[in-house]
Amino acid sequence: MHRIEKELEQLAAEGNLRHIPAGAPDAVDFSLNDYLGLGGNARLREDFFAQPHIMDVALTSCASRLLAADQNEYTLLENTLEKLYGRPCLLFNSGYHANTGLISAIADKETLIVADKLVHASIIDGYKLSDATMQRFRHNDVGHLEKLLAARASEFKRVIIVVESVYSMDGDVADLHAIVELKRRYPDAMLYVDEAHAFGAMGRAGLGLAADCGLLDDVDILVGTFGKAAASQGAFAILDSRLKEYAVNRSRSFIFSTALPPLNCAWTRFVINHITRMEPEREHLRYMSRLFHDRIMAGGKITLPECTPTHICPIIIGGAAKVVEMSARLLELGFKVLPIRTPTVPPGTERLRVSLSAAMSDSDVEQLADAINSLL
Repeated sequence: MHRIEKELEQLAAEGNLRHIPAGAPDAVDFSLNDYLGLGGNARLREDFFAQPHIMDVALTSCASRLLAADQNEYTLLENTLEKLYGRPCLLFNSGYHANTGLISAIADKETLIVADKLVHASIIDGYKLSDATMQRFRHNDVGHLEKLLAARASEFKRVIIVVESVYSMDGDVADLHAIVELKRRYPDAMLYVDEAHAFGAMGRAGLGLAADCGLLDDVDILVGTFGKAAASQGAFAILDSRLKEYAVNRSRSFIFSTALPPLNCAWTRFVINHITRMEPEREHLRYMSRLFHDRIMAGGKITLPECTPTHICPIIIGGAAKVVEMSARLLELGFKVLPIRTPTVPPGTERLRVSLSAAMSDSDVEQLADAINSLL
């Protein structure tokens, strides 16, 4: 207990001691990943429960997927995604389960994982559960990726290149075209793309950036989540039939977890059928992203990344105490924007992570930008 107390004291001294935040019902919430604004859509909920069969769908699976007696809702959801992506789909309980389970299953001691420096912690944890070797390339630096592959790929039987399409803390996007071109030079290389923050919010029919770029055939494993733009819970992987069969037999997070509630899968499928038709909302989200970016930049107080703005915008403050204080002051003004600190981001890059939603108005976004510029 002494070590635990010391660590807690150290976290507090550094300004990195975290607490579960209290609700802020009267504030405009810029902390959620509800990119299409469906989380609080009462009409969508009413339409879902108005379906005549829905009250017959079970509230729990009571078993892992391999033991569950009723597979209907899982199969229907997987079939929906398979039809959209043109390849088999496997469900997982969360994006964390998907990444830890898949990476640890497919990577062994003869595998080199080459991952972007800013990939999600779940990918790093998946690597730690494997016997693979990992190399990290500088964020979005395809040239550095190329150098690492040239130097190390020949030492291993297989290589897994791991990137996110939209990065969760910086909001910038991977150069998938350049990465695919590089991957094609290595016959034993696999490309693993985490589209957690793109699924639903970006691309044709909301299928993410790989599909929008016409690169699905070059992505060996694509992971998406339901807990963000899809306003639900769980995750999925798009992969070929042999990889799916292998994951069912070797992915421990799939094998040993109680499956998602069937009702949850029914809701997810219902929402996805709406998401594919929500291009006006995605267009509005793109507009809001540009509006916020331009309004912040016009204040002249902070420089944002030079990439095309997305629905995730980092306001890098630096210093845990500073970013906590700014978050508190914004809440007093009616805006919930939570502080992001170490270890989620590197020391010195502590930030406000502004997360936009298609349900927001011009006024919401402009007032937040003006408040941030004023406080800065």
